[in-house]
Amino acid sequence: MRLHRNLVYTTIDALNAIFNEGEYADKVVARSLKKDKRWGSSDRKFVAETIYEVVRWKRLYAEIAAVKEPYDRDDLWRMFATWAVLRGYPIPDWRQLEGTPERKIKGKFDELSKIRTFRESIPDWMDELGVKELGEELWTKELAAQNKQAQVILRVNTLKTTKEKLRAILMDLNIETEFLKDQPDALVLKERANVFLTDAFKEGFFEVQDASSQLVARFLDVQPGMRVVDTCAGAGGKTLHMASLMENKGQLIAMDLYESKLKQLKLRAKRNGAFNIEYRIIDSTKVIKKLCEKADRVLIDAPCSGLGVLKRNPDSKWKLQPEFIDNIKKVQAEVLESYSRIVKPGGKLVYATCSILPSENQEQIKKFLSTDNGKNFTFVKDSKVLASESGFDGFYMALLERKL
Repeated sequence: MRLHRNLVYTTIDALNAIFNEGEYADKVVARSLKKDKRWGSSDRKFVAETIYEVVRWKRLYAEIAAVKEPYDRDDLWRMFATWAVLRGYPIPDWRQLEGTPERKIKGKFDELSKIRTFRESIPDWMDELGVKELGEELWTKELAAQNKQAQVILRVNTLKTTKEKLRAILMDLNIETEFLKDQPDALVLKERANVFLTDAFKEGFFEVQDASSQLVARFLDVQPGMRVVDTCAGAGGKTLHMASLMENKGQLIAMDLYESKLKQLKLRAKRNGAFNIEYRIIDSTKVIKKLCEKADRVLIDAPCSGLGVLKRNPDSKWKLQPEFIDNIKKVQAEVLESYSRIVKPGGKLVYATCSILPSENQEQIKKFLSTDNGKNFTFVKDSKVLASESGFDGFYMALLERKL
């Protein structure tokens, strides 16, 4: 187990881009992995996992290394050295790592591990908000779960294959998967692998989609032949799941504010063989008005804080600001008010977020049902998925039915 200079340099460059230039970790990691064609899978794994680890534990490592933002390159090397010592790597005699105080690092780690904001490495304001909304005990559990590495979950595209067939195909490539109880379309990877390079992916046999996210389309109870509207489709993970549950029969309208996201969805839909999807950019209120009371099913996958998916996006701990959460709650109330009008009498609506905060979830639904428009709806059921209980992303979904 030793450190390789070119891999560590790439990691330091990536951390600089994420911490100092405000770039998104997933984009930086993707770019970093293309840096050297000669790297094998273990090299790529080291680069990706180390970047994410240092991002995830930024506050803890910065405190141990006694560095403050903005970080210069020496600061980033100190944080990296902290990571390496705590991970048990022998420290090489490179100039940048000279004088790494190994015993001091371990001592400081033990001391700081007693304080939750350092142990779980989160900003003070986020910790206060979590305690306020979920209570001390649940928030502590949830934070610990959100700091574990996310598993890779596949969603089988039933338009093209079955779960059993896909499992066998991947087995031939030495990629082992397991079925997931109560999740008819999910396969869990036993070990991380770059599944995007497989022919099975290129042929559209599966998408990578977390288990919690896979619950949403079924919760909405979409059926073949319906008219379904996905109001915040984005790049379309849930849209594609609905297309497969509809067996390509009926009309599925994917809407978003951003054309670039719908372009991405078009490419994915083509690969998936999903051809009952129509694409509409929400560039004016007319787009919504035209669909008023016309849909059997409506999905509002609302913009949110993302506090349920920190294990997948650890950099959002540092990018999120308290005022963003205040603003996003207003947006959530507006989209519920506006997009719910698309549901026809007798039709159903699901409001979903990847947040675990009641103020973005149950409280939004309660507030909506008390409005004039909300009084046209009946609350059917909701589901709150916590990472500490499920092992997957934190999620919320509420099913409402429009009165006849």
